[in-house]
Amino acid sequence: MDLFDAGLRDRQAADQPLAARLRPRNLDEYVGQDHILGPGRLLRRAIEADQLSSLIFYGPPGTGKTTLAAVIAHTTSAHFISINAVLAGIADIRQAVDEAGQLRKLHSRKTILFIDEVHRFNKAQQDALLPWVENGTIILIGATTENPYFSVNRPLLSRSRVFQLQGLSSEALAHIAQQALTDSRGYGHLSVVLHPDALAHLIDVANGDARALLNALELAVETTDPDTQGRIAIDLAVAEESIQRRALLYDKEGDYHFDAISAFIKSMRGSDPDATLYWLARMVYAGEDPRFLFRRMLIFASEDVGLADERALQVVITAAESFDRIGLPEGRFPLAHAALYLATAPKSNSTMAFFDALEVVEKERDGEVPTHLKDASRDSEGFGHDAGYLYPHAYREHWVAQQYLPAGLQGRIFYQPSDQGREKEAGDRVRQRRELQLAAMREAESAPAEVLSLSPPDQARDQWLKRASGDVSTQLERTRQRLFAPLALARHHLVLDLEAGTGLLTWEALRRVPEGGVWAHTNDKIAAVALHETADHLAEIERPQVLQGPLVTLADQIADHNPDILFDAIVGRNALGALAHKEEVIAALHRYLAPQGHVSLVETLSRRSQRLYQLLDLQQLGDLGERLIAAEEAIYAAPDNPRVNWDAENLEQMFTAAGFGAVQVQVEAVQSQRHIEPRHLAHWFNPGGEKRHTYAHHLTQHLDEGELRQVRKFFEQSLANHTVTWTTPQVFVVAEGRQGSDAGTAPKN
Repeated sequence: MDLFDAGLRDRQAADQPLAARLRPRNLDEYVGQDHILGPGRLLRRAIEADQLSSLIFYGPPGTGKTTLAAVIAHTTSAHFISINAVLAGIADIRQAVDEAGQLRKLHSRKTILFIDEVHRFNKAQQDALLPWVENGTIILIGATTENPYFSVNRPLLSRSRVFQLQGLSSEALAHIAQQALTDSRGYGHLSVVLHPDALAHLIDVANGDARALLNALELAVETTDPDTQGRIAIDLAVAEESIQRRALLYDKEGDYHFDAISAFIKSMRGSDPDATLYWLARMVYAGEDPRFLFRRMLIFASEDVGLADERALQVVITAAESFDRIGLPEGRFPLAHAALYLATAPKSNSTMAFFDALEVVEKERDGEVPTHLKDASRDSEGFGHDAGYLYPHAYREHWVAQQYLPAGLQGRIFYQPSDQGREKEAGDRVRQRRELQLAAMREAESAPAEVLSLSPPDQARDQWLKRASGDVSTQLERTRQRLFAPLALARHHLVLDLEAGTGLLTWEALRRVPEGGVWAHTNDKIAAVALHETADHLAEIERPQVLQGPLVTLADQIADHNPDILFDAIVGRNALGALAHKEEVIAALHRYLAPQGHVSLVETLSRRSQRLYQLLDLQQLGDLGERLIAAEEAIYAAPDNPRVNWDAENLEQMFTAAGFGAVQVQVEAVQSQRHIEPRHLAHWFNPGGEKRHTYAHHLTQHLDEGELRQVRKFFEQSLANHTVTWTTPQVFVVAEGRQGSDAGTAPKN
């Protein structure tokens, strides 16, 4: 490079817009996006470890997608190539691949190919990248403002990890503005005075877009003359001239169109008239077609209001007809009228039952129309069609109990009435009549055998009478969903599983927070090894961080790995119940939970567990039965047994005392069908030992050997090979984030 080339490069750098000159050069200079770049987050770990895989950055303009790619370029040891999908073609891709291939072959050096606006590439251009991403010749980093799940080819998407960037906060924008005034790359060489109200206006109208903020600030500084003392004063008037209209992100065929209409629909569904009007106004302001909005509201009137208010459909139809006659701008009144009516109407989605019925029609064998429902006008004499039909108008209330579904579907329920509006009253009638129909069906089943022989038995016939399944996996899945429900996890959150065991909650957490991180604790060394082995198929930075040791030392275990970590959510199943020092563990949870985080736990409430004597008819034992009750109740009254010396109220008090903001405790009795086998009885009546106390061991404290043998024999006669209803009490605990002066900071050791 000669002197003239160097001078040209310097002039080009100086001529760049302020937003380009101020691009951060490393992670420490990067502002915002802490949800994916904060301590312990997956992307930060990958950048710092130089272990990047192909990435796609998705987010609104001005949130730092290109800047983050540049930071990666300066941070990693990989060769960096940047192209723009608007200007580039397949030839540019081939040139980049050739360059990457040479570096890989000659110097074993990785190459990062950054493609800005990757959604602009057509299918052929995106397909041209696939082989080179697949074989590792290039590491792709794509940036897009469009939803990559719609705008990027599925094969390319499956080989990339998607990170969503968010609009910058007011604090982040204020920091960027001040940096522009003090950095030598910006206006550090000038005396610029930015009034607070001017800064507030720029931040407000920039709407989370750093580029819009810097462009407006640049225009304000460059067009304002300095005063006699050389100061450039940017007041509110100058700021308003520099950025007058809020940049509203909206594309009638893009993500923002679909996101806005989704927010509008969900606000009406949530019965929030204020949010409904906001999203409606936002779409009208952006130029959305009101007829499209009316079409969506017509769908909503049936899908989400439905029979809870049958007038809703007519209101929207009338409002749409009024709009066609009035036009804009006055037509916005019936538009708002319809939206507010739907938002404030009672809600019911019972019409969704149609799709349940449609699924049955698609997947199950066609059921023959019952004889009594067939058309009598053609075949009543030859085939007996219509025979046995009960004419409802001939009965009281114009209704009679009879079956209208095919034989194989009798008892199947599709329509589930809501308890809203007029549908609540109608729903009560529906349920009462179903009960009568069920009774009629049972009467038919008790008819003589020769009548029933005409119709083969059908397992689906008495589906209404099926009891809750005793299947363990079904109950576990229900519990898992119940635990995760209150956490409202985002993809970038950090989650701690208190007692991972086989990983029931750990693997679910990994699925829910793919851009965050999961820590799994287990007390068992074998379980820890199993967790590691199960996670071997994952990339190293995606694996859960496994902690192993007594739960009471959880704080020390976390501090040994990362003392600054704060978890967005902590889950656990039967982690605390058997601990003697529950308060210490709960205090550790309080210390390592983020301010807005949640704890969600379930514990078996052993103090209220199923009593075995309740499964028996003790009258046959006389006085021995009374003593058996006393002996078994004594097991659950032991003050020194940490499994049973606490109740739900104690757990609530412990969480409150630890400093949690709000604690919700709910006890739920779960019933299941259990088959008692001889091996279960042998386990209960095993003598046990000093470290492992069995049921028989506890009974010996109150019964002699002869009485114990008599009780065991009675158990075997009454329960062996019998199925019983078993009740398991559980306590669900949901605790909100930390309170106090230390909220928002990690504990210091």
